[in-house]
Amino acid sequence: MRADHQLIDLLRGQWFRRLFAVRMSSQFADGVFQIALASYVIFAPEQQLSPAAIAGALATVLLPFSVLGPFAGVLLDRWSRRQVLAISNFVRVGLLLVLAVGFGYDLRGPWLFGLILACLSVNRFLLAGLSAALPHVVRREDLIVANALTPTGGTLAFISGLASGTALRFVWEMVGVDGDVGVLITASALYALAGGLAMRIPRDLLGPDFDPGRPAVREAVGHVARGMVDGMRHLSHRGPAAHGLMVIGAHRFFYGISTVALILLYRNYLYPGDVDAAFNGLSIAVLVGGLGYVLAAVVTPLVTARVSARSWILMLLGLAAAIQLFPGAVYTEPALVVGSFFLGFASQGIKICVDTLVQVSVDDAFRGRVFSMYDVIFNVAFVAAASVAAVALPEDGKSYVVLAVVAMGYVLSATVYAVLTGRRSGRSIPVGHAKHPG
Repeated sequence: MRADHQLIDLLRGQWFRRLFAVRMSSQFADGVFQIALASYVIFAPEQQLSPAAIAGALATVLLPFSVLGPFAGVLLDRWSRRQVLAISNFVRVGLLLVLAVGFGYDLRGPWLFGLILACLSVNRFLLAGLSAALPHVVRREDLIVANALTPTGGTLAFISGLASGTALRFVWEMVGVDGDVGVLITASALYALAGGLAMRIPRDLLGPDFDPGRPAVREAVGHVARGMVDGMRHLSHRGPAAHGLMVIGAHRFFYGISTVALILLYRNYLYPGDVDAAFNGLSIAVLVGGLGYVLAAVVTPLVTARVSARSWILMLLGLAAAIQLFPGAVYTEPALVVGSFFLGFASQGIKICVDTLVQVSVDDAFRGRVFSMYDVIFNVAFVAAASVAAVALPEDGKSYVVLAVVAMGYVLSATVYAVLTGRRSGRSIPVGHAKHPG
């Protein structure tokens, strides 16, 4: 079936549309929320931005998710995923209102990061739950199109949220309310809307599938380590999924170094001393990177209908390597914007393929744990990248040596993936039927 026909069939599915609406509304709210965080924490005029400062902030915010992730996976394989999606959004309503009060009183230090951590931690349940739930509303032969549409649509919603959050700051300030506080209040209302949309889905539709031999939640949480070992053991027998997680971790690491460099280049190289110009310029680069995500969502289903997911992943890793050298090494603002576009394209194309390989290769009883491991790999790889960047990058983010190393890293990742998967692995996305097609 052609990709455009598959897309039409997807959008005709009632339950897919409702799950998609939850993702779009939640990630739009995420974008609005992130504007307040960036303005208050990172792009404050008094904030001195350095590679070490970025690495420290990322480690503080992301590493605790590596502890939370296994618990999220165990619970997602036992709790109603519809309830997880709804409650996660409702909990963030209260957390953001508390954070808004903190912003209003100029809260800083450990209490501030504690509140931010709580707000972001809830998102781990939401994103992993959305991915684990997707096969329950989509036929297996439509999964690669669904994985092109849903994360990309979510990314576009997030970017739209960023743009809306920026505009909302000015609107709130015009009516005499602190812009960051007003943006947080708006985001909390949007999370309430997302929670209400999740409640429109039947409680048991999104899984997990019933397994009478599965232990109760309390027992499972008490044996998280054993549960994760079981998940990893299951993953070890699912080669396409395991190799996909390995390649996404490698890509995320090198992409993380590029991201830290991009922030530093805008803040300290292109616009030193002009925080507003740096913020606006970086916002444009992020928006253009989002357009690369959109193109990947269109192109990936078309390409993987003709070549294997494995071949497409290898081509995208090669593209990411080439972009580091040109236009990356030019170090002008237009070159950075073009590079952001193609890195966004490669990143999303790889993720679409890996998401699908994991969904179709992993049994539903383990899918929540595996996607939580996926999430942990994302976080740890990015924090590791920021830590390396703190040592390797100068204050202004400009380094030809780092560009060359990152390019070589992508090439090495592609080589290892090609060897591990072999010529016959990943020739096509497995097809079949989901239990609950939309």
